[in-house]
Amino acid sequence: MRYVVGYQPDDRGADAVRLAVAIARSQGTGLDIVYVLPAQAPYLSRTALGTSIGSGEELIERAGQEAVALVPHDVPAAFRARTADSSAEGLTEAAEEAQALLVGVGAAGNGLFKRATVGSVAGALLHASPVPVALAPRGSRRTEPVTRLAAFIGERPAAQAARDVAINAARRRGLPLRLVSIVALGVPDPAGTGGPLHQAHLHASSVLAEAATRIPDHLATVQVAHGRTIEEAIDSLDWDDGELVIIGSSRLAQKNRLFLGATANKVLRALPVPMVVVPRDHQGGLEGLKTS
Repeated sequence: MRYVVGYQPDDRGADAVRLAVAIARSQGTGLDIVYVLPAQAPYLSRTALGTSIGSGEELIERAGQEAVALVPHDVPAAFRARTADSSAEGLTEAAEEAQALLVGVGAAGNGLFKRATVGSVAGALLHASPVPVALAPRGSRRTEPVTRLAAFIGERPAAQAARDVAINAARRRGLPLRLVSIVALGVPDPAGTGGPLHQAHLHASSVLAEAATRIPDHLATVQVAHGRTIEEAIDSLDWDDGELVIIGSSRLAQKNRLFLGATANKVLRALPVPMVVVPRDHQGGLEGLKTS
């Protein structure tokens, strides 16, 4: 099984490849690095001064060499170029053809360093992809294996798919799993059942008990983070350099498709580490195992 990486010969493409390498090393998979060109791509490319810098074939060859050079020898990788009406369409088609477990892309180039700003390609994938999407923060440099997984454990049904993916990945590779509940105290408790923080602790305890039946006790921990806003709650947490966050998509998503909701979007913009968004009702894992 493979991961598909959306590549462009720029910093964003390099960020995506590095993140994909880190996840692939953790899960024992290979990479398909895909360079999507417009369907009506010109045969010649020119610099800002108008100077020709080679044919399309030469540019693709150069991009392939640069992309593969980013991948360590212990990770199987193949490069290929394809045309499509949009990059997101081309990556989705490539993922479906390869039966890929995940699509990795880089954040927009104008975002904050070590933060993820959603560009047009990532935005389209985060609202339509049939497989999980990994988003590399701007300036990602780490290619060492993931050292800890974090799963956001909201009470909505979409969160269950993310938990299953995280538990499977942690179980298969023996990775620590941090189950995280985020509480924005500025949000009132309409049910009047002891307050959102109390409810979050109760829910977190039940999720931890469930996880402990599926993975060794020492691997799973739970943490409730709170603040006036979601961003403030996330800032209160300590993050490992090798941590990877897994979160579910919005309840508004179509079956087996992604839809990045308002909460996930806030989480994404505040995180200093990479994030994987899991489609609603997703039944696979990052490593190809079915959930149990």
